[in-house]
Amino acid sequence: MEARECPVQKRILELYLNAVEWGTGVFGAEAASQHYYGKPASELSPQEAARLAVILPSPRRYNPLSGSDYIEGRVREVLDIMIKRGTVTPEEAEN
Repeated sequence: MEARECPVQKRILELYLNAVEWGTGVFGAEAASQHYYGKPASELSPQEAARLAVILPSPRRYNPLSGSDYIEGRVREVLDIMIKRGTVTPEEAEN
């Protein structure tokens, strides 16, 4: 059973993503998008967004552009979840 989205939970997540550190001195999703990809967060591809998401457990340790086995494996897991939930198509996930 899939959990329903709660407006309060969505707002908490939004606040967290806009305040969390995504690397040394990089705070917030927009700043991370600009720092790593040189473009606004609204223009990230599903794969770029997944790469940013997977570094959150330890953003000073992981770099979304590193190509490490950990990053690559977790990106694939996140993209698979996005496909299963209908957030992206398999084609969008691959581009």
